[in-house]
Amino acid sequence: MIDRRQFVQRTCLGGLALYLDHWATSPAYGQDLIPPAPPIHVNEPAVSERSPLGMPGLFPGRVVEIQNSQAILNNRVSESVIRQMLERALRELTGTEDAREAWSKFVEPKDVVGIKINPSGAPACCSSPEIVSEIVAGVHSVGVPLENIRVYDRYAYEIDIGSYQALVPLGVRVVGVEDRRLGVSGYDPDIYCEANFFGEWETRSYMASIVSSGLTKIINVPTMKDHSAAGVTGCLKNLGYGTFNNVDRSHRRPFSFTDPLIGVMCSVEPLRSKAVLHVMDGMRMLWHGGPLSQNAKFIFPAGILMVGTDPVAMDTIELEKIEAKRLEERAPSVWSRDPKSLTENGGEFYEDATKNLYYRQPHHIAAAGARGLGISDVKRIDHRVLGAG
Repeated sequence: MIDRRQFVQRTCLGGLALYLDHWATSPAYGQDLIPPAPPIHVNEPAVSERSPLGMPGLFPGRVVEIQNSQAILNNRVSESVIRQMLERALRELTGTEDAREAWSKFVEPKDVVGIKINPSGAPACCSSPEIVSEIVAGVHSVGVPLENIRVYDRYAYEIDIGSYQALVPLGVRVVGVEDRRLGVSGYDPDIYCEANFFGEWETRSYMASIVSSGLTKIINVPTMKDHSAAGVTGCLKNLGYGTFNNVDRSHRRPFSFTDPLIGVMCSVEPLRSKAVLHVMDGMRMLWHGGPLSQNAKFIFPAGILMVGTDPVAMDTIELEKIEAKRLEERAPSVWSRDPKSLTENGGEFYEDATKNLYYRQPHHIAAAGARGLGISDVKRIDHRVLGAG
């Protein structure tokens, strides 16, 4: 239970020693190039009892993956195929007999449900409106009124490019937290992460008010894509960097402090307790140029959905898939620390898969796991792969 009348402060250290074992498994990776992260101070409401639905949720370590080549044809997503895929994956995740029973594990009629999309990269690679529409239908099927469903993200202009309004039913609100960077009107002044990464003038990142006080449950809909600073954009980054403002200050070429900031942000209450389900959109896998690339040669129509309650486990599987695709395309690993791969030319980065803008930080996933948000050890992940049948 969250007490809005009491706030607590905590300090999160970079904790580099926590992840040395993981680095040792990645020979191309050299942390000595990265300066140590500064302390991150968190101000958040006191929690007397953490919800069992909050991250890592009801099914820690379980990831259900389903693929269907008919889900995306000629760059068009089939909503009817998506419906079948999503329902089957949810039944497998929850061990239930029907989709409505599966949805009822996560939401109930009294909830105000937020569907956290990722419109960054629209229109080429963003959360598919067809998937969002099916999630709305699933939430509504258990008795949540359409008026109590919100489709949201930080930037209103990116939502407009993705045309989400066209596919959601009348009554569902589509919400952009802000229209411009550093606007604070849509953010909660009492919940923030504070750190000075590069001497920036504004050192706080505030939680969106819709998350702190406007919703009771969140369903996270990230896309499957790489990221020039974080390594990949998945469940964790979509939640953390899509909930707090003033986040791009965490990376300045060529360095990135997306670890530890992503994991810290996802651990802040009430975000941690409200995020109850993650549906990863792998219809279009962006394997280079993320998060904003529009370059079709780096977008693979994978036709994949993944569902789970553990964002760390899901991002671990996503990272493996991005790595495998980059290997297939003979692109460097996202773990690479080769200074020769860096470029200051954004145009070159968006055209050449051997180039990058930052030393990526894919270990933000394992770091989030070390903070209790989920399981990053592949040997402990219950990865269930379903066919199209």
